[in-house]
Amino acid sequence: MPSTDDELKKALRAFKKRMKLTRLDDDSRVGHGPLSGGAKGLVVAIQPPSGFGKEIWEELADKGFLKRDTIGFYELVEGK
Repeated sequence: MPSTDDELKKALRAFKKRMKLTRLDDDSRVGHGPLSGGAKGLVVAIQPPSGFGKEIWEELADKGFLKRDTIGFYELVEGK
């Protein structure tokens, strides 16, 4: 059964927020400072938030908003 547009929007918003927080957390670690030579932007794919079912993430990937990375991980498609 396809999800409603409202459910998809909420799930995508939650995914973007989780991605942003995960990237901020990764960037704030020791060894990632501007003078340390540590790489930035290492977080590309994450596990989606658990408040939504797997069907929603699969549907977002089928519609082109997310890209499947590895088992259970999704990447945000830029420009969508």
